[in-house]
Amino acid sequence: MHHPKTQRKPGIPVLVGIPFDGNSSFLRGSAGAPGLIRSAFHSSSSNYWSELGVDLGSEGVFEDVGDLHFRHNVFNAIEQSIGDLVDQRLRPISLGGDHSITLPLVRAVGKRIPNLTILHFDAHPDLYDELDGSRLSHACPFARIMEENLVKRLVQVGIRTLNGHQREQAARFGVEIVEMRDLPAVNRMKIDGPIYLSFDMDVLDPAFAPGISHREPGGMSVREVLTYLHAIQGKIVAADIVEFNPVQDVSNLTAMVAAKILKELLGVMIKQGG
Repeated sequence: MHHPKTQRKPGIPVLVGIPFDGNSSFLRGSAGAPGLIRSAFHSSSSNYWSELGVDLGSEGVFEDVGDLHFRHNVFNAIEQSIGDLVDQRLRPISLGGDHSITLPLVRAVGKRIPNLTILHFDAHPDLYDELDGSRLSHACPFARIMEENLVKRLVQVGIRTLNGHQREQAARFGVEIVEMRDLPAVNRMKIDGPIYLSFDMDVLDPAFAPGISHREPGGMSVREVLTYLHAIQGKIVAADIVEFNPVQDVSNLTAMVAAKILKELLGVMIKQGG
């Protein structure tokens, strides 16, 4: 990944592809997502305007630094690369990849920006202590994040797969869970202080996003998700969009949905200003 350090306005969002799915527990494939999200984002089937009135096609409103390349020590490489961007006062939006990447991403951000709140959209709480013998599984990142005291708060929205162990973990770490059955809860988008937004595509009902590894019926609609994104109060300093698995996609639908979410997320961040 090339990091030219010139001509970047402080505070602008920067896209980074993280093509890694080595910690997926069920199906591989999400490593192929970043390029497809970009293609859908730039598709002439739509335009570059977000619903909030931001023209993402205008020069310099955001930047794309391409995909991260790594051979070994993947998590170290992710943490270092994202940390470099945060040090430049940029706001990285990482395109995954599986959800395990959120651990090194939040290490990079949380060590530099205090009092961070994670706003986490997902069908799953990803709070397992370990899964299938791995403590770095995509089912575990938020357990590690809370153990390492990287953030002040973790607010999870759309959860609908809680089991006994994960309920215990949530209580242990003081996680604020807004279960799918308890929506609407748009007022929960008012956050004091900086926000790290982690968006797992499977928070959406699989009817809207079939291209995911763990289809969990009964999720949010695209419109619901956009309503919540548009309602966020508190500055988003970094974000990720993860768990889009192109192997499972139907007619490029999930790629287009991921691109729409990216478009609206960029619109929100740009309107907030640097």
